[in-house]
Amino acid sequence: MRRRDFLQASAALLAFLQLPAHAQEADASLRFRDDGVAFDHAALKGRARALAQAPFRQRPTRITQAMRDMSWDAYQSIHYDRAHALWADAGLHVRAQFFHLGRGFTRPVRIFEVAAGRARELAYGPGMFDYGSSGLDRTALPDDLGFAGFRVNLHTDPVRDVVAFLGASYFRAVGGEWQYGLSARGLAVDTGLPRDEEFPEFTEFYLERPAPGSRTLVVHALLDSPSIAGAYRFAITPGATLTMDVDAALYPRRSIERLGIAPLTSMYQAGENDRRMANDWRPEIHDSDGLAMHTGAGEWIWRPLVNPRELRFNAFADTGPRGFGLLQRDRDFDHYQDDGVFYDRRPSLWIEPRGDWGAGSVQLVEIPTPDETLDNIVAFWNPAAPVTGGEELLYAYRMHWGGRTPAEPPLAQAVATRTGIGGVIGVERTYYSRRFAVDLAGGDLALLTRDTPVEPVITLDGGRVETVSARPLDAIDGYRVMFDLVPDPGRREQITVRMFLRAGGQPLSETWLYQFSPPPEGAGAG
Repeated sequence: MRRRDFLQASAALLAFLQLPAHAQEADASLRFRDDGVAFDHAALKGRARALAQAPFRQRPTRITQAMRDMSWDAYQSIHYDRAHALWADAGLHVRAQFFHLGRGFTRPVRIFEVAAGRARELAYGPGMFDYGSSGLDRTALPDDLGFAGFRVNLHTDPVRDVVAFLGASYFRAVGGEWQYGLSARGLAVDTGLPRDEEFPEFTEFYLERPAPGSRTLVVHALLDSPSIAGAYRFAITPGATLTMDVDAALYPRRSIERLGIAPLTSMYQAGENDRRMANDWRPEIHDSDGLAMHTGAGEWIWRPLVNPRELRFNAFADTGPRGFGLLQRDRDFDHYQDDGVFYDRRPSLWIEPRGDWGAGSVQLVEIPTPDETLDNIVAFWNPAAPVTGGEELLYAYRMHWGGRTPAEPPLAQAVATRTGIGGVIGVERTYYSRRFAVDLAGGDLALLTRDTPVEPVITLDGGRVETVSARPLDAIDGYRVMFDLVPDPGRREQITVRMFLRAGGQPLSETWLYQFSPPPEGAGAG
């Protein structure tokens, strides 16, 4: 897979220095290219359909070599002047500011304001930015350079943004924790295949001027790539949990082997269950610690993430999914000890399909990463039906960004997964085994009596389990399940393990699902 420079330094783009306000009225400094044209979402869908019927053409750029060669420190020193913010003095709930081109952001996007049914394109001007220590000479920059993307601020906080669209079709948002973390994309194409991934790009954005008193911002986006074009509508409502209602109309130019709907991108370097790259002083380093799924049949599944030795791909078949997401369940600062980027505050992101998505699978791609600068986790919905050129695909879903997702299982949840050497302490190990300790809390576990017969139900597709136990864990008002997994001799393929708690024939917990890769031959009995 290709690595994009802007992902490596995404954390560096979150802080913006406070700049002095201009004396002139803010909106008066914004320029528009013309009086605009009539606009609605139906027209944007028509444009996307027309694009898909013609050969793909890459957008031109006037970016200079000096802008390409900037260091990340130089690029992040460029700040948009808040005096030029869109709707800064309009008395609205939100306002928008813009990103400059440079470094890995080389192709401009067109940005429009939509008001009274007409779209007017915003004109770039070097005077809209403070260039800090970037080394760029504003007088040498063309007036039609264009923007790289945009971010949205609340009227109560012009410094910290709640939403940012920047690079390809990537975007991020925050909930009440005011902490960026994982990203989302408009679309994924051929992720995790043995060839370069294709990254569709948002080429145009249309920001609807909100009605007075409205807390929702509507953004339309045109998407394009060699394989597919599309039209998107985002209805964004900030809050303790920020929501986005997304409508996507997709028009493939050609057949696509692996189409990813509602793709999520995150980072997992090391955690309680995977210490392969735990070479840092911080105990855990991750934006998300698990993939959660609520299947069409009603089953709740929790799949802890890992940082594998080699690329790992999994597909979880489903029909009519009720939801899925990458979550940061562990929100204990002591487990991270990072008072700079605050992994304990990273938002979770839950995808709630609207309408029937039919048959397909939630797919998870885990890529080895040596450190926290590379996003190595991707999750998305892949439809089962083949994607061919000339058709229209319509998808609608709601995104929930925040510390808590609105959809949680009524049953107990897996709150920690730990692994280590198997066997019995003090007894010589004559074969390899792996110990798993899974802590579950919530649901009805705190209400159980000590003599309630609680049973861990464990199934696997290879090997065997031994030394199985389930006992109360008072520290969390829950239970701890422990067992050793013994792979079949010579097996190298991953082993899928499923476990849940039950009592009296009724489930007490969600399904904990884990994929374990046996070590190479000769790794030792431990």
